[in-house]
Amino acid sequence: MSYPHQGPTPWGTGITVAIMVALLAAIAVFSFGRALAEVHPLLAVAVNLIAAGGAAPTLWRWRWTPVTRWVVGGGTAGVLLGWVALLINGFAG
Repeated sequence: MSYPHQGPTPWGTGITVAIMVALLAAIAVFSFGRALAEVHPLLAVAVNLIAAGGAAPTLWRWRWTPVTRWVVGGGTAGVLLGWVALLINGFAG
């Protein structure tokens, strides 16, 4: 897919947005997953996979939109970090 040149890429602002979104997403995924794991561990896994699977097609379409791509990248990184934190917490506890 080829898009016309939109101008210079705002790396500083974009990376800042991606980091902030990643932190918020990681905290949300970890907190919600941990709360669900107290009810039943498989419930936490199922809800996380269903939520990620439901959001994936929309996020895949937005990945090249000039502003949204930073949010998508940060959100994806945050979800992955949240899952890693849940796995570490699950194995440690």
